[in-house]
Amino acid sequence: MKIRERLDKKTFSDEHIKYLNNQKRHFFKVKFFQIGIIILFFVLWEFFARFKLIDPFITSSPFRIWNMLISLNHSGELWMNIYYTTFETIVGFLLGTLMGVILAALIWFSDFVYKVIEPYLVVLNALPKVALGPIIIVWLGSGMSAIVVMTLLVSVIISVINILVGFKSVSEEKVLLMKSFGASKLQILLKLIIPANISVILSTLKINVGMSLIGVITGEFLVSSQGIGYLIVYGGQVFKLDLVMAGILILLVVASIMYLCVSNIEKLYLKRKR
Repeated sequence: MKIRERLDKKTFSDEHIKYLNNQKRHFFKVKFFQIGIIILFFVLWEFFARFKLIDPFITSSPFRIWNMLISLNHSGELWMNIYYTTFETIVGFLLGTLMGVILAALIWFSDFVYKVIEPYLVVLNALPKVALGPIIIVWLGSGMSAIVVMTLLVSVIISVINILVGFKSVSEEKVLLMKSFGASKLQILLKLIIPANISVILSTLKINVGMSLIGVITGEFLVSSQGIGYLIVYGGQVFKLDLVMAGILILLVVASIMYLCVSNIEKLYLKRKR
């Protein structure tokens, strides 16, 4: 510890060490309040439900949700349904982002195609995808493929729009410079456009975490007989609101874990970039 302190003194000024310590304290302060708000929320929720200040049948309570999770775990339904929803989400998430990048690249190749297709992208993005659910069921049946397609419908269009905006925002001077050196359109895409938009693609991944979960849950609401979406629908139909709340809590945890994974990938990229 003393050696490290000596190295710090040699490497950094006192002002810089003080700044780093302040940053560290600020980080822990933020984390403390983030965790504290969650704990306080659940404590107050349980308190209000326990003393009947709110109706626990309608709102459930953390203790009742915990008991429901234990019951689902003992019956073997918990991890099976989590796996089913998580697998569909990851498949839709990866395919949606990959297809978004490919379609954005294809549209970028031609200004004419971009001008023709832009209004269709806007309209398709505004279209409520759940309206297409009955058609997807008729075409693909009520299996996992229908849910993945629903997820793609939700995530692909927004991915294309976001990534395409990033592609179009690359400096025109840089593009003209590469053209003056005889670079082809494909070389400009691979050597300039995509590398300049890695951060945009990573931001799109963050958006797609939520979009993919929305697509999966919407699909499970419509066609599935398993998964967290199915548990929520079933709980609502039989008035087991503890099951509904447990399903929502599981979705929050799954979404948080996926978001943290993408966020850490982004941090690693930015760290390497520096």
